[in-house]
Amino acid sequence: MELLQALCCTLLLLLARMQVLIAVSWEDWWTYDGISGPAFWGLINPEWSLCNKGRRQSPVNLEPQRLLFDPNLRPMHIDKHRISGLITNTGHSVIFTAGNDTVANYDGMQTPVNISGGPLSYRYRFHEIHMHYGLNDQFGSEHSVEGYTFPAEIQIFGYNSQLYANFSDALNRAQGIVGVSILLQLGDLSNAELRMLTDQLERIRYGGDEAFVKRLSIRGLLPDTDHYMTYDGSTTAPACHETVTWVVLNKPIYITKQQLHALRRLMQGSPDHPKAPLGNNYRPPQPLLHRPIRTNIDFKATKSNGKAACPTMYREVYYKATSWKQN
Repeated sequence: MELLQALCCTLLLLLARMQVLIAVSWEDWWTYDGISGPAFWGLINPEWSLCNKGRRQSPVNLEPQRLLFDPNLRPMHIDKHRISGLITNTGHSVIFTAGNDTVANYDGMQTPVNISGGPLSYRYRFHEIHMHYGLNDQFGSEHSVEGYTFPAEIQIFGYNSQLYANFSDALNRAQGIVGVSILLQLGDLSNAELRMLTDQLERIRYGGDEAFVKRLSIRGLLPDTDHYMTYDGSTTAPACHETVTWVVLNKPIYITKQQLHALRRLMQGSPDHPKAPLGNNYRPPQPLLHRPIRTNIDFKATKSNGKAACPTMYREVYYKATSWKQN
């Protein structure tokens, strides 16, 4: 009897260890191409089923003619003070994560950066930045505009700090996450805060490498515009949680060829086993289905026979009116 109990205890211990191993290793099971790529994420792990079956998935293609003007949308607000943290090559992406009070900060206690306004009903606390980019200039962004993709995209994530204790807690909860998308266009002069991130890339050449970034302005990454598009969507990597309020800013910032070259030198693996380049880490656009995409870009009212006609979208939005697209 004692032997049987001992065997049962050993078996339970082995099963527990297997579960721990499986839980730890899931992150290594998904990629951005092949049979572990986006089309298969929902099949790899049952807990990622939303990636294949969800109805509010991200990213999406933004079509200006389908935007719905919402006069109640307010300007976005992101605190302007600077914050320190770690930039990491995760093997899937380049991620900057805000340091908490225990992270060496050189500046003493660190005040959280809050995100509010826009379509948000709550206050959100900045948590991390993700960088998506292509191995050539034609692809790289996750969101697209009328089918046009950009060389790169920065996504600023925050969690609902009024309802939830932390980012992990908010990730699968209603109105848990805000994602602010900034599209990056090739240019001669880069955004100054973006340079603070790309200056560290040589130190995070391989998967698992990290470097300290001191006094980054999240607000300084934003382009000079109050206009945006917003929709309800998901995280763009497994487990594709449908808890994200997306805000896509209606103007790009600029990244240089040199910065893109530095990004494209990053590898997924270690120096001994570098695997593939980190680039092309973008999920393809997902079906919009019946979701509205609202905007605070105003309509152009016209008159017909002296009467106000039904409003139509004023289509001279930034993405339509300017000539920064590469020929």
